[in-house]
Amino acid sequence: MLTIDIHTHILPKKWPDLAKRYGYGGFVQLEYDGCGCAKMMKDGRHFRDVEPNVWDPKTRLQECDEHGVHVQVLSTVPVMFSYWAKAKDTHDLSQLLNDDLAATVATNPKRFVGLGTLPMQAPDLAVKELTRCVKELGLAGVQIGTHINDWNLSAPELFEVFAAAEELGAAVFVHPWDMMGQADMSKYWLPWLVGMPAETSRAICSLIFGGVLERLPNLRIAFAHGGGSFPATLGRIKHGFDVRPDLVAVDNNISPEQYLDRIYLDTLVHDSAMLDYVVNLMGPERLALGTDYPFPLGELQPGQLIHSMPYDDAVKQRLLAGTALEWLNLRAEQFYG
Repeated sequence: MLTIDIHTHILPKKWPDLAKRYGYGGFVQLEYDGCGCAKMMKDGRHFRDVEPNVWDPKTRLQECDEHGVHVQVLSTVPVMFSYWAKAKDTHDLSQLLNDDLAATVATNPKRFVGLGTLPMQAPDLAVKELTRCVKELGLAGVQIGTHINDWNLSAPELFEVFAAAEELGAAVFVHPWDMMGQADMSKYWLPWLVGMPAETSRAICSLIFGGVLERLPNLRIAFAHGGGSFPATLGRIKHGFDVRPDLVAVDNNISPEQYLDRIYLDTLVHDSAMLDYVVNLMGPERLALGTDYPFPLGELQPGQLIHSMPYDDAVKQRLLAGTALEWLNLRAEQFYG
């Protein structure tokens, strides 16, 4: 079965010293250890260890072949979003990342698809870079964060970016970053275990309640980590909409469950019962394989959960590739021959 992983992260092997380039800190750099691996460092503090599979296309393809993945959709590591920085600097960094990502896709366009990154804190620059990503670099779309500093995704300032994505036919992938609760629940890795799922629900609810999805019916937008906590708490969300419309339905009076056929989710839920729940809730037409490759909180054997389910081959093929092709607006034939 054709297998497309819509949720994989990549970095350039190297990039300029951003503190020197922009004149202030807060940016991530790679510090190589001499043994082939590297540390992601932020202002001299260790953020994460990474291996060559985060920057080396040959290593990625070797691991894809071992796992039966035919195509990876590439996007940057979310810590690189840098929405907190000066807009012109994030725009410059976005260009650096997008140029490198597009070059990687060009090395093997039958195995890689690219999603760019944008300076979302400056919507005018974000639209400019989005247009460049699609029209000049040939990327299929972009990856954005679940919020942009103090803006939820319903912020009026951001609407022009989503409208441009719809007009350009660009796929949008929403990934949590800068998770809520980092200051008061840092122990036990809770920002990643609790904050990340909440962030994704925050993003989905903002786009629904803010009327963005209602105003842009052709926007193709997907969310990481199986939609986070949104599917499991949809009943509570709908109940709140019903009993307190004065608080919830202030910008859109259409019930949230009406939008389940307007969004896509990846399948990174780590549990067969949860995958079955989301398949029954959303339908396989709204779900696409996503693994968070190459990080340990992802699915370490891509597609294993889908293959383990008692679904017929048509449903499995939809989950493994069919929905991804629809969301990306691509054809399976592009990856054969």
